[in-house]
Amino acid sequence: MSKVTHFFHSIELAVFRHPRTLLSAVLVATLFFAAQIPALKMYSDFADLLPQSHPYIQLHNEIKDSFGGANVIVVGIEAEEGTVFSNEALKLIHELTLAVDSLPGVNHDLVSSLTHRTVRKVWLTEMGNIVSEPYYEPLDPLLSDEQLASLKKEVVANPQVYGPLVSPDMKMALIKAQLNEGQLDYEDTFNQLQELRASYEGQGFQIYATGQPVLVGWAYHYKDQIYQILAFTALIMVSLLVWHFRSAYGVLVPLAGVLVSTIWGLGIISLFGYNLDPLGLVIPFLISARAMSHGIQIVERYYAELSERDVASEAARATFESLFRPGTLGVVSDAIGLLLIAVGSIPLNTKLAHYASLWAMCIIITVLISVPLLLSILPKPKRTQLHQSALRAVGGASASIVSSSPKAVIVALAIALCVGGVFSSHVMIGESEPGSPILYRDHDYNVSSKKVNDTFPGSEELYIVAETVDKEGMKRPEVLAALADLEKHMLLDPEVGGAKGLPDLVKMVNRLLHNNDPKWQQIPKDNLYVGGLLFAYMASSPIPGATLEFVDSEERVANLVFYYKDHQGETIRRAIHTAKQWIAENEGKVEGLSIRLAGGTIGVTAAMNEAAFETNKTVLPLVFLFIFLSVMVFYGSLHAGLLMFLAMLFATTLTYAYMGITEVGININTVPIIAVGVGVGIDYSIYMMDRIREQRLKMGSLTEAVRSALSTTGLAITFTAMTLIAGIVMWIFMSDLRFQADAALLLSVMVILNAIAALLLIPAWVLVFKPKFVDQVEVDEDGIIHQRG
Repeated sequence: MSKVTHFFHSIELAVFRHPRTLLSAVLVATLFFAAQIPALKMYSDFADLLPQSHPYIQLHNEIKDSFGGANVIVVGIEAEEGTVFSNEALKLIHELTLAVDSLPGVNHDLVSSLTHRTVRKVWLTEMGNIVSEPYYEPLDPLLSDEQLASLKKEVVANPQVYGPLVSPDMKMALIKAQLNEGQLDYEDTFNQLQELRASYEGQGFQIYATGQPVLVGWAYHYKDQIYQILAFTALIMVSLLVWHFRSAYGVLVPLAGVLVSTIWGLGIISLFGYNLDPLGLVIPFLISARAMSHGIQIVERYYAELSERDVASEAARATFESLFRPGTLGVVSDAIGLLLIAVGSIPLNTKLAHYASLWAMCIIITVLISVPLLLSILPKPKRTQLHQSALRAVGGASASIVSSSPKAVIVALAIALCVGGVFSSHVMIGESEPGSPILYRDHDYNVSSKKVNDTFPGSEELYIVAETVDKEGMKRPEVLAALADLEKHMLLDPEVGGAKGLPDLVKMVNRLLHNNDPKWQQIPKDNLYVGGLLFAYMASSPIPGATLEFVDSEERVANLVFYYKDHQGETIRRAIHTAKQWIAENEGKVEGLSIRLAGGTIGVTAAMNEAAFETNKTVLPLVFLFIFLSVMVFYGSLHAGLLMFLAMLFATTLTYAYMGITEVGININTVPIIAVGVGVGIDYSIYMMDRIREQRLKMGSLTEAVRSALSTTGLAITFTAMTLIAGIVMWIFMSDLRFQADAALLLSVMVILNAIAALLLIPAWVLVFKPKFVDQVEVDEDGIIHQRG
């Protein structure tokens, strides 16, 4: 027999020599971890969402303080009647602009609105000088109808304002504010913004709020709801235990295991100095539910062993010997699925992988070892026969179906696999709908996003950065002509609502200097002339840095901004493809000019989508490979590894089919869910395969072994699947965060599919193909099961 199995057998012998000593050590460790929990924090860090090694994010980090980033608050003010060109509307926009500028964490140099000091009208005086001033001066008396009409004409004439900041129908105006990244107090910023909305809304105006900081703020807003879900989840799981076991041991022992496991897990997070992110709480809940399901398996088997043995300690030891090996293999599978999430470049998932994999591994000590030891020192329960749960019918039905027509079962599952493969090809990379999938479609945030995107040509920004080798390189006419051509190329996409860049500024000022003659709206052919235009524009503004939104102070780096209506996966893919197409066709044509992608909301989301796709493409094969190798080594059989691979393939393919049908995209939030689901779900198939192998030795007949395994372990699988789903089901019904509900539903689907694989695929395969590692087994003098020959 393999050294691995003998190693596990030596552990089994050592564990029961000093049960009280080991349990005391576990108690001391639990008290230590409990002392760490008060330091645990729950918050979101925008930087944790970004794949820092991705070139788009590296560019984003370079330009976010100068040209802006993706951490943007967008506030929309809509006039219910008339337009925003009224004294009441302008006053409201101005007051809200000042209030937004005063929010915590706002970069005051990167605020823009119709009434902000940095948004200015420019014109040529009779003396030939270019001057500028804000569109709205709050100290002036009320504007007359003629002045309001003149203001409207001035705004319409400026493409940098009309479209990006004032809607084409003139009924809505936007305020945009960049936040400084880092550990911002999103909750405080969000609460103050909501107070602003409440105080200014009404009286003929609607106020909308969207943007990444607002989205994170809504996640914090539902923090109290998390505690309610926790309470209801605990109630459901206790109720399930009472309903199934109807005994003190059946309820209290698994609860003790999950409590100790949770304390260890939370203590580990605190020791690492990590934070709990509100959006990632489904996975810790799942790990706790997984700990309980292992505890249920142990107590279920303990009662089964009591029916054959009079001594409680012997029943506990027999339980440990039967379940420790497959249980450990299952826990390692869970931990592998969690740890491999760190393969990607997203810090949030890397942190999750580190603490969640350790938390999962702790289940070996806190449940697989501690629960049998606890049962071994407790008095024998007065009632040794378990209540006949209605769930036993599931195992019986599975046994009847599989034993009567195993080939038909395999054919049916093969057809399901092929159909699932077709639908899984429809899964989208990124988000499949406007707004955010983190919240429901009718949520205030998504309503605001939809309103802004429907009203404006585009509020989602893509930044494309141009660089020259030499200082003042952006003054070169050939450079400006190339950037203008890039703008023209990008505007061929019908989804682009507009653009803003240095070529537009140069053309506008050139036209102004020639009595606003449209034919002079062109790029000059002389460097000095371009420099003179930029100087004239800067000199017209009393505010320093008038051109810094277009070009840096050395005039070497320029930012081109393109406006899109949404950041759906398809929109982003097309935007990046269009930009790359121009770069490929024009690279090297202008000496010393380079084009870099990509910043803004579109660029950052593109990086996140690409990172999620690459992570998914890497992590899932690695999960499959590691579990395949673990099972193969554990059982000393290639066939055993292939059988587990087939079970994982079946459940994962149908999971992707579900995602394709329900339009759940592959993104940074769903990738860890899928990886965790694979690792957690394969436990069922491992338990079933091990139980069939064990029963084959006892009963002789393979068919009877399968029937017995399904009626016993099948019950445990069904109940533990229910327990896992119960651990996350309240997210589906109670959480106002749609992502948490979708993640819980996705995990529930994966649990059910893995249970189907364990209850139907594994036993049917064993009956049809009769693998040697199951069909030819014997037990040696140490009680270890191995293959004959």
